[in-house]
Amino acid sequence: MAGVVEQHSIDVVPDSERHGTAFSQFTLWLGANLQITAVVTGALAVVFGGGAFWSIVGLLVGNLLGGAVMALHSAQGPRLGLPQMISSRAQFGVRGAVVPLALVIVMYVGFFASGSVLAGQAVGELTHLGDTTGIVVFALATAVTAAVGYRLIHALGRIASVVCALAFVYLGIRLVERADVSALLADRAFDLPLFLLAVSLSASWQLAFGPYVADYSRYLPRTTSGRATFWWTLAGSALGSQWSMAFGALAAASAGGAFVDNQVGYVIGLGGAGLMASFLYFVIALGKLTINVLNTYGGFMSLVTGISGFRGQRTLSPRGRAVYIAGIMLAGTAVALLGKDSFLSSFKDFLLFLLTAFTPWSAINLVDYYLIAKERYDLPALSDPHGRYGAWRWKALTVYGIGLLVQLPFLVTGFYTGPLVAPLGGTDVSWIVGLVVPAALYWLLARRDTAHVPDRTILSVADASPGRTETP
Repeated sequence: MAGVVEQHSIDVVPDSERHGTAFSQFTLWLGANLQITAVVTGALAVVFGGGAFWSIVGLLVGNLLGGAVMALHSAQGPRLGLPQMISSRAQFGVRGAVVPLALVIVMYVGFFASGSVLAGQAVGELTHLGDTTGIVVFALATAVTAAVGYRLIHALGRIASVVCALAFVYLGIRLVERADVSALLADRAFDLPLFLLAVSLSASWQLAFGPYVADYSRYLPRTTSGRATFWWTLAGSALGSQWSMAFGALAAASAGGAFVDNQVGYVIGLGGAGLMASFLYFVIALGKLTINVLNTYGGFMSLVTGISGFRGQRTLSPRGRAVYIAGIMLAGTAVALLGKDSFLSSFKDFLLFLLTAFTPWSAINLVDYYLIAKERYDLPALSDPHGRYGAWRWKALTVYGIGLLVQLPFLVTGFYTGPLVAPLGGTDVSWIVGLVVPAALYWLLARRDTAHVPDRTILSVADASPGRTETP
């Protein structure tokens, strides 16, 4: 059973247990993005006023820019062998990392809930048990898969990448047969605010993976090329999400209210009836299962990272993982059941608001890892609040707070619009500000403060002794 159920959690994965190739990141992230919520995200660019052509172009720009940022996080996995948010302790302190972690956990619960609403519709139709029962059944399947762990998650990604790709090819053909796609794309009227809305929607989609993307590359051998990990992750995530989002934009442009009122129903109706409809319901559930498992697994990692910083905990048993995962499942399911009747209108604001929380974190983490520490961390010290990184690192925390605040004047959501939005023609550029300002500020403050940076990566307490060298 130990060979099936993952034994590691927030601890370093030993070199003897590393396996796989960087290509595994392509199949995982392709499968995770060929799914209904990505379709809805792409549709939002059209639903809120954009034309199909420039919406698709904007979505592509956002997927590439945001995907590059998340892929840089993925490349940290083989090098460190740690979950993504544990490495945040090098910037924020062993206990200070709980500040961005709290927002990350909210993100996981939110995406679990929003995904469960759409998947619950599919499971309910497939089983004839209704939406509510479908949400509960789907949540249980998600929790079990996440509790088994890393190997099953990647196996699920490989299956989903093939099955969902075939389904989207079929749906694309059906869409072209039903809609006049050339006429939809012929409208080239350009509106900058709506174009940047499309960029922001897809960029926020990609950036939201940043806090957990390395969780799924940390078992790769330490010798795995960082460039290979980066490019395979970017390729899978950008291709999968752009494929789904472009389909969603075209579906919304051609169907209008028929798509907005019932996204799952429209996709199934597009595909056909009988066995094909059952297959498409299964595909929707499979795609959502893949991404919701990532959210649940990443959520448990983040929750344990936050709590263990105060408890001094370095490891977690499979039974302990199951308890944490059950808690996340219960919270996400409760939110899904409460919000299932107003999903589409709130999801756009949720995506854009989350973006304000994670762009400063990404900026600080990447600048520290690649430019300040130059990929050299003391891994044992990441669990010691009295060690090299301390309990709280106030420079990073201060920059993070500034990164949150500087975005507010440029932010556009349904419940808040910043004062500088109108002079920019209604354009939301908060995510750009949230990346550039914290990155520059943190680099200026931390570039000379390198006393905490080891001269080489320290893998263990024994490795810290004089004369020891880093494992290649």
